[in-house]
Amino acid sequence: MLLAWKRSTAHLACQMAKTMMLEGIRIVDLSSVVFGPYATQMLADMGAEVIKVEPPGGETSRFIGKHAKTRGMGAMHMTLNRGKKSIQLDLKSAEDAALMRKLLKTADIFIHNVRGKAITKLGFGYEAVKELKPDIIYLHCTGFGQNGPYRDLQAYDDVIQAATGVATLLPRADGNPRPRYLPSLIADKVAGHYGAQAMLAALIHKLRTGEGQHVEVPMFEAFATFNLTEHMQGATFDPPVGSFGYYRQLDPGRQPFPTADGYISLVPYTDAKMGQLFDLLGGPEVLSKPEFAGPVERFRNATALYEEIARLTPAKTTAQWMEIFVAAEFPAMPVRDLAKIFDDPHLIATGYAAIREHPTEGRYHQLTPPIRFSADKDRVLGFSPALDQDGADLRRELEDLE
Repeated sequence: MLLAWKRSTAHLACQMAKTMMLEGIRIVDLSSVVFGPYATQMLADMGAEVIKVEPPGGETSRFIGKHAKTRGMGAMHMTLNRGKKSIQLDLKSAEDAALMRKLLKTADIFIHNVRGKAITKLGFGYEAVKELKPDIIYLHCTGFGQNGPYRDLQAYDDVIQAATGVATLLPRADGNPRPRYLPSLIADKVAGHYGAQAMLAALIHKLRTGEGQHVEVPMFEAFATFNLTEHMQGATFDPPVGSFGYYRQLDPGRQPFPTADGYISLVPYTDAKMGQLFDLLGGPEVLSKPEFAGPVERFRNATALYEEIARLTPAKTTAQWMEIFVAAEFPAMPVRDLAKIFDDPHLIATGYAAIREHPTEGRYHQLTPPIRFSADKDRVLGFSPALDQDGADLRRELEDLE
């Protein structure tokens, strides 16, 4: 087995020098909205062939955000489904279900987010797919773990933020008791990262053993883990030694500080950095006050200390402060409005949001994958597909397959 693994890795190393790293890996993607498509987008960026199986009329993410020219080529689709192929199949149709079975015989990975009972009824539960392709990696994106009482419930980002306690973080920080969602599809995207990680781990296992497997990625548990990594705090121990919630993240004063023309983020992470900060702000006398005189006092009165920082920062513009903090190697960044993110000089220099010309939709911003591989320096990202763009080619490929 080890020898086979060594041969496989040597072959892969050779291939990596010539092709994109996951080239030759075929993923049949029946997932929708964000969780699953975000996971497969990351693998498509690395060269995997991702075949997006869409229902009649197209998958939901095509219609999130405005389109420029073509309905079904909306803003989120342009980012979330780049580099994928598209085939339109009605899996309730006997003919299209048969074609799906043929397609799965050619796949390394099958990923979907259809609830367990529904996918089994369609004939594409794990055991049925394993009969078609014994070494298939079958990844089920679920809302909740299938061994618990929530297994059949529907899950959306808001639901998961509520269920994991995330909707109570802002009330802890600002004193407004009303629970609120973080304004981002953060649970979907975090779960997507877990999904990509799971597919890659299962691929390594398959290379070592030749075995496929069933993989479950539940959004509830994934996001709870993400949240509790720092916020479990004193409740980590049994019996607990303190309460839930990481005090530093929940301090109401730990927010961007006002400047003469905007806001700035300052991070005095250590006590030594706090002393340096007040020297740079021109207010070293603040730390001679009894309530801030030592590390223990500064820790206990952190909120009041943040208020002192906020009192001093309006003396200069954001640019003036940044010049001072960069020269002093103090961690700081201006608060940039979301609508001006493409003006960031670092992102411009790195080509992060490159302008490309889509074959049908015209010019658009394509976000560069943040991870850089020395073995795959010059990868070219594919475009987001039109609905059923690759249907005819895939049908021809599968025509003679039993």
